Amino acid sequence: MFKVKTKDGKIFETKEESILQVLQRQGVYLHASCGGKGSCGRCKIKVLEGNIKTESFFGISEKEKAEGFVLACQSFPGGDILIEIPDKLITVSERISTVKTEIIEKILKEEILRAKALRMTSSLSFRGGQYPEESLFAPVVKKLSLKIDPPSFDSHGDFERLKRSIQKELFISRKLAEKLSYFLRENNWSINLAITEEEILDFLSKKIYGIAVDIGTTTVVLALVDLEEGKIVDVASCYNSQINYGDDVITRIIFAEENPEGLNILRKSIVDDINALINTVSLRNKEGKIYCAFVAGNTTMCHIFWGINPKYIRQEPYTPTLNRYPIWKASDCMLLLEPQIPIYTLPSVAGYVGGDIVSGLLTTGLYKDEETSLFIDIGTNGEIVIGNKDFLITASTSAGPCFEGSGISCGMRATEGAVESFSYNQKTDEFDIKVIGNEAPRGICGSGMIDILSELFSKKVIDQKGKFVTDNSKHIKIFDNEARFVISSDCYITQSDIDNIIRAKAAIYAGISTLLEEVGLSERELKKVYIAGGFGEFLNIKKAIKIGMLPNLSEERFIFLGNTSLTGAVLCLLSKNFWELANELAQKMTYIDLSRSKKFMDEYVSALFLPHTDWERFRELG
Repeated sequence: MFKVKTKDGKIFETKEESILQVLQRQGVYLHASCGGKGSCGRCKIKVLEGNIKTESFFGISEKEKAEGFVLACQSFPGGDILIEIPDKLITVSERISTVKTEIIEKILKEEILRAKALRMTSSLSFRGGQYPEESLFAPVVKKLSLKIDPPSFDSHGDFERLKRSIQKELFISRKLAEKLSYFLRENNWSINLAITEEEILDFLSKKIYGIAVDIGTTTVVLALVDLEEGKIVDVASCYNSQINYGDDVITRIIFAEENPEGLNILRKSIVDDINALINTVSLRNKEGKIYCAFVAGNTTMCHIFWGINPKYIRQEPYTPTLNRYPIWKASDCMLLLEPQIPIYTLPSVAGYVGGDIVSGLLTTGLYKDEETSLFIDIGTNGEIVIGNKDFLITASTSAGPCFEGSGISCGMRATEGAVESFSYNQKTDEFDIKVIGNEAPRGICGSGMIDILSELFSKKVIDQKGKFVTDNSKHIKIFDNEARFVISSDCYITQSDIDNIIRAKAAIYAGISTLLEEVGLSERELKKVYIAGGFGEFLNIKKAIKIGMLPNLSEERFIFLGNTSLTGAVLCLLSKNFWELANELAQKMTYIDLSRSKKFMDEYVSALFLPHTDWERFRELG
């Protein structure tokens, strides 16, 4: 056995593991975008003392090698060693909120008016009584207050008299049945219940809460919802710890396939993340208790969450185990809730269009419009939906994780220290930047990348292929035989980074144009373009169009909706009507497999230029 010591005093024992595996086993997570394959070059650590065997130095310069840097995933201790881990390499959690509560309130108000027009009973206040069956806004878990007649000599049991008061046949667990008689007598035959349509979940002494969870490839966001008041009371989020095993779903599927415990490791990572968020919001809101959960995520994330092997999603014909999930229990997914709590999973459409997109459609409302609109979720996968009340057609493009901060030399999420906007003065060869938190720039987030690409292209610092014109700026430097545009000593963008961004924007635009051709429409016929995700919060539409990522339309047609995956899950949590609608929409959507489309490949190749090989599409830009 060898000892791996860190500079801050931690000591771990190992025998035949890589340094990366040793650290992961002890809960110290490094950025390893490739899942430990040695192909991303990001898990660089410094060996201060001891001997190691290193199998690859991919991504490490000669200077770094001389200083003792190695890849943790490719390095194995040959004895006791002392290492230093750069602070910026360790994955940390952050608390963010990208759900727009005003959008939820607006949707609910619109549906109330629509319900009243249909003469349906509706209410946002669920307190103190039984819900009418025709109520539009009735969560799947309800509070019911009852006064039960004390027993007489009629031989009926306490549970039978309880059901007679409810006038409904309901299931009760053995654990609750054990407490029922004592509870009724101690409370003078008055009882408050948390119930679903089928089951009594608990005898209440606290408010009824539910949670909505968005399992993103990069982040996890949880909303705590008061089901009696019909409102969000708290939101918390963190990075998805699975990023330590790969940036995208394909890398994670491979990790699950090639490692005997890979699926269990990935599942434990996401469950631990959600449990940490549950603990966080529960400690801050002790007056209530969680009685149900709605989970939205892409197809792979939901499979992993439930412990279902996603391997066939990666193999032709890209078939998931299931698109519609049974209503399983908290005990089935290891969440730190009461075992009988129901967990609802938003339905998927296909292997690469998941419940997060179905959830997003609930937010847009395009499914009930006469005119045709576009919905796009720009993330690791660029999912696209085009449609109206008569049809919904969808597809997914592999945009890669660059807009979420991965795969880019100085890429980072939209947090403090990230360059979010960039402007360039060609005459003075100077630039202005806006950094989140007004700090010194530490990296570049997705909106910053688009700004930089647009400005450098329009000012002729890069050409139509995205290649640096080295004579046009003093900020272009050559390092290790590669050109980079230097913003600060810690922040820059390289030629490889620009190539990655162009490939990502090309995939997104090609997906949009291919789907438009499928339905026989032009870009100009789109009524609205809905953009989902935190990325859209900072996006400069004009610059995104300038590089050829989005259709060349007027700005007023673009609508930012924030985290629509979480928003839709909250709507389902508040109303079983939205839950039923989500399942209807998933069945209604037609999926187009772009990997088998020659048109998509032609569009993609044409979009690998700035803004496009077909200048007519962006003619008004000048």
